[in-house]
Amino acid sequence: MTDHLRAHDAALERLRALHPLKIDLSLDRMERLCAVLKRPQCRLPPVIHVAGTNGKGSTIAFLRAMADAAGLRVHVFTSPHLVRFAERIRLVGTLISEDHLGDLLGRVEAANGGEPITFFEITTAAALLAFAETPADLCLVEVGLGGRYDATNVIERPAVSVIAPVALDHCEFLGDTTGQIAGEKAGIIKIGVPCISARQTGGASIVINSVAERAGSPLSLAGRDFDTWPEHGGIRFQDHTGILCLPSARLTGAHQIGNAGLAVAAARMLELSDASIAEGLGNATWPARMQRLTTGPLAKRATARGADLWLDGGHNPHAMAAVARALADFRNEDSRPIVVVLGLLANKDAKGVFASLRPVLPFRLILVGFEADAATDPAMLAKSAREAGLNAEIAHDVPAALDVTLAKEGPPPHVLICGSLYLAGEVLAMNPESWPR
Repeated sequence: MTDHLRAHDAALERLRALHPLKIDLSLDRMERLCAVLKRPQCRLPPVIHVAGTNGKGSTIAFLRAMADAAGLRVHVFTSPHLVRFAERIRLVGTLISEDHLGDLLGRVEAANGGEPITFFEITTAAALLAFAETPADLCLVEVGLGGRYDATNVIERPAVSVIAPVALDHCEFLGDTTGQIAGEKAGIIKIGVPCISARQTGGASIVINSVAERAGSPLSLAGRDFDTWPEHGGIRFQDHTGILCLPSARLTGAHQIGNAGLAVAAARMLELSDASIAEGLGNATWPARMQRLTTGPLAKRATARGADLWLDGGHNPHAMAAVARALADFRNEDSRPIVVVLGLLANKDAKGVFASLRPVLPFRLILVGFEADAATDPAMLAKSAREAGLNAEIAHDVPAALDVTLAKEGPPPHVLICGSLYLAGEVLAMNPESWPR
């Protein structure tokens, strides 16, 4: 994945080298660095802290759009980036500038004094420092990995803690069961701070409820305390105050209804108006989450053939199940063929991903490589696909896969590129018009 902001590339590379492990879950290093920086985490506007396996970014995208509609000045911290590192840090609605980011990285690097620290920790510290020094009304912070020992968990008292759906992913760091992983995610729950949780599966809700009870944290659980469902072309949200009739969400896919409901619940806790909530649902954008590509070389080639081109970064079985439901919706709308172009990192559950896609059969599956050190060789992916009962073709990269797809005679297909955020970033980087802004 390419960082296109060149001025601070050297600083980013130095920061990557400060700790031999990319992931090393602990708060000790982060606490030390924040102390030198005079605890920026204690000088933030009200924070909504969002953990979960899937849907964190979409939930934040909805919340940001709702807060924008309410006229609030909003900071946002998300990860990973797709094309440019600056995507991770949004100050009062705008991606951080190259000069500002370079200055922050220099200051944080100096404060760290060459001590061991992970790349995510030191860049999180830079984001917290930026947020502390720039006045705003609200701060939306996405957990990087897990929750309990994530670098963002130095935030001691958020206004609201939010837990998106929990599923199996990063098991080598977080645990082998949904319950264990939920325990790590629930580590963001703070004493007396309200928590909102999505509808959970596999015992996750039991764990989250238990942690909230011990912390004296008022818990609102989807399916118990509030709910969201599609109705008459829009969305209905219900909590203890009654039913709220809302327009459909701009983000595509049935799974986004649950993410929207999570955002609505948080927005109501912030006392945003119903009008702001409705406007935000219609304005929210979040790249590489069932994103339709309409500009750039790949999209132009697809459009010339009459095909539509989509992009999604779902990379675990739970996320791919949501993608499969979106593909099923395509099939229900018309009888055009479906083509899935897929690439995965080596640490992902390829068999589980393919099993989640299997209900969409028949579709054409083309496996591709991409520029990431840990990208899985397409031939290895093909073996996993066969074991899951899927036939797969292999292409060198996405443009080659699209060549094969568009050359086939017959009705123009629905084409989805998916499987890794690194792959999604590579696709978006081909066209500056599609860079996240």
